Amino acid sequence: MRARLRGGSLRTRLLLFITAVLVAVCAAMALTTVFAQRAYLLGNLDDRVTNAAERSLGGASLHPDLTADLTFLHESGHPAGMLAARLDADGTVLAAATVGQDAPQQNLTAAQTASLSGIAADGSLHTRTVPGLGVYRVTALDDNGVRVLTGLPMDDVQDMISGLVMVEAAVAAAGLTAAGCVCAVVIRRQLRPLGRVAATAVEVSHAPLGHGEVAGLTRVPERDTDPGSEAGQVGAALNRMIDHVESSLAERQRSEERVRRSEERMRRFLADASHELRTPLASIAGYAELMNRGTDRIEPGLAWRRVTAESARMTGLVEDLLLLARLDEGRPLHSAEVDLASLVAEAVWDARAAGSGHDWQLELCLDSPPLVLGDQARLHQVVANLLANARVHTPVGTRVVAVVETRGGANGMADGTCVIRVRDDGPGIPPALLPTVFERFTRADASRARATTGSGAGLGLAIASAITTAHGGRIDVQSEPGRTEFTIELPAVADSAEADSLTWSPSASVR
Repeated sequence: MRARLRGGSLRTRLLLFITAVLVAVCAAMALTTVFAQRAYLLGNLDDRVTNAAERSLGGASLHPDLTADLTFLHESGHPAGMLAARLDADGTVLAAATVGQDAPQQNLTAAQTASLSGIAADGSLHTRTVPGLGVYRVTALDDNGVRVLTGLPMDDVQDMISGLVMVEAAVAAAGLTAAGCVCAVVIRRQLRPLGRVAATAVEVSHAPLGHGEVAGLTRVPERDTDPGSEAGQVGAALNRMIDHVESSLAERQRSEERVRRSEERMRRFLADASHELRTPLASIAGYAELMNRGTDRIEPGLAWRRVTAESARMTGLVEDLLLLARLDEGRPLHSAEVDLASLVAEAVWDARAAGSGHDWQLELCLDSPPLVLGDQARLHQVVANLLANARVHTPVGTRVVAVVETRGGANGMADGTCVIRVRDDGPGIPPALLPTVFERFTRADASRARATTGSGAGLGLAIASAITTAHGGRIDVQSEPGRTEFTIELPAVADSAEADSLTWSPSASVR
């Protein structure tokens, strides 16, 4: 409603302004016409007055000794209503009379005569109001001492001017009314887009921008965003502002969602970490209590071994957590040239020693030396974690293949990539677990009551992902029943001297 009031006020102001301009223009034209017509009519009347005065002076000059003689008024040709007077040297009216319509002349009264006094006989024209007769245009002429004053009524001129004014007023009123109606219609049509823009702004203002999902805000129609008009420019600007508001709100919601997920992960992380640390601590405390009691229910050597094992387990968990914290902080790792072929081969031999029931294989598909810059110990930990993950989560007899390959770039190995693949033919990763497999404390067995000999704390793949990212690489997984493959891509480096001194087979397989 407020927007409508503003729009109505704007229409009213525009209409009043245009009407005022039209009134001013009409008034100026009317005044110009009236003054021009009056000047023309008055000039014509002045010529007639001068001609009548000259004619009257000629008649009066026939009898110069008769100073009060007005017999020249009896001559034919004088217009009805004309007045004439004889003057003395001081301009005093000696005799004055008017010409009647088919009637004898009428002498002027004293009051009428007094209205004609004071007019010099120099031929100048004057306007005088004669009581009972009206307004006259008069002049006085002098010829050798004969002075005659002559005047003609201005009724015709005034009537014509008044009629002209009335006609112009009527025409102007009709024209202004028609122009006002046309302007009102035009202004209303031209401001209609602004009304739609205002309606859009009101609708957007009613949207729940402070909470909830904000999407699909109303936009100004395309027809009202034409940059060729002011209203279109306003509509286009409003649409840009709405786009900006919507994108900002969407970004804010995404940020809030990220914060919420981060808080949830943090709560879960603290709960899982607390549980993982509590389990070995409880075991250590239990065995220590038994040893302090000196009971014969358990052999002291076994108790010490269990305490040592649980301590080692807790130490490993704490070290993994510290490593993840350092990687999250972006602390630089030790950087040196690492031969991935040797590194993966050592990891496969270690995995074979730890899980002899699996079929371990190593494949080298190399076009060039698989050299990367990084921390050898941490990269070995990545491969070892992937192999341990395959060993723990697959049954005995599963084939696990570790593949090392190189892919050269357009500019040689400087743009190339070293790839490590670890695949197995086990049962695969559950589809529900696959999207979060690299998150911390993600386990195939989510129960906290699982056996301590189960799948571990769920940090192995998270550490592998963090170390790979810290080396500028990426890690990915694809899994389905019968085939699970982890892929690690790391940027390769070129060392021409060392590359020339090494001999690599394009393809090799080690069992």
